[in-house]
Amino acid sequence: MPHALPITRRSVLGAAALAASAVLALTGCVAGEGSSGSAAAAGSSKGGTLNIDFATYNPLSLVIKKQGWLEASLKDQGVTVNWVQSAGSNKANEALRSGAIDVGSTAGSAALLARANGSEIKTIDIYSQPEWAALVAPAGSDITSVADLKGKSVAATKGTDPYFFLLQALEQAGLKPGDVTVQNLQHADGRTALENGSVQAWSGLDPIMAGAEQKGAKLFYRNLDFNTYGFLNATEPFLKNKPELAQAVVNAYEKARAWAAQNPDQTAQILADAAGLDPAVAKTVVLERSNLDVDPAPGDAQRKVLEKIGPTFVETGDVKTQKQIDDAVASLLDDSLVKKADPSAIKAS
Repeated sequence: MPHALPITRRSVLGAAALAASAVLALTGCVAGEGSSGSAAAAGSSKGGTLNIDFATYNPLSLVIKKQGWLEASLKDQGVTVNWVQSAGSNKANEALRSGAIDVGSTAGSAALLARANGSEIKTIDIYSQPEWAALVAPAGSDITSVADLKGKSVAATKGTDPYFFLLQALEQAGLKPGDVTVQNLQHADGRTALENGSVQAWSGLDPIMAGAEQKGAKLFYRNLDFNTYGFLNATEPFLKNKPELAQAVVNAYEKARAWAAQNPDQTAQILADAAGLDPAVAKTVVLERSNLDVDPAPGDAQRKVLEKIGPTFVETGDVKTQKQIDDAVASLLDDSLVKKADPSAIKAS
């Protein structure tokens, strides 16, 4: 059973100088219907509002928000930056569909599901390659393997990576989704249900999962390959009508990637403050389970992951046809903004 973490401090943030120089070299990184946000609707590069999400599962978003870089860089254009918190990929997808945000962070699996079901989004940056999902049992539980879940109640947030992690783990163990009772709970509520005994297991998400682990919960099944990448998505109307703002967002993400590589302890502290975590837990998440030193350009690596998870959506009925999956895989990824990324264009606050 895959258990040891293949992602090391080196591959995550330890090689700070290398990661920073690599990023700076870039200057030459659930279902839905599409809708434009207010920034997109403004139809010009001046004025309006950039609606963008932040999430504890996306450390780079927390860095950008904390540093105030977008506010400083867009001030002269009269653009207001409105930060909206996403509690999970499913919530980010809902906000993108409704036009509440122009840019939102999800797991790759969730972005594919949304696109396959008609959401007008494009993935414009890869913010991480995390090991953010695992199967969790409470302290003292006799559950030690995926096979032990048969007949048990498991908490998971449908439309997110932990849910798809659970489905893949069950399949690998020779079980069907119907062999367990899935309680569809938002991530934080899943932890609560695990701790109060309402469920026997939880398909968890960091950093909430790391907090539960510190309190005695055990991660009884881990598999890096069942975690999809962190996808930064934008609505197509926003990309069409506000290309300058979209580029500024990607520039900020690449500045944040370099900054995080150079400041791993501060990055962990920003996460700790935002998520109400013990700093030691936040360090575990950032340094050991969040690979931020990843090629930011959406491309073949992500396409292979999406092609692997796609058929599962059809089998579970989340997407009607394989053609919808194939079309989504072919149209979702957009590396054009990363290729033009200029972190130096982002002003300090």
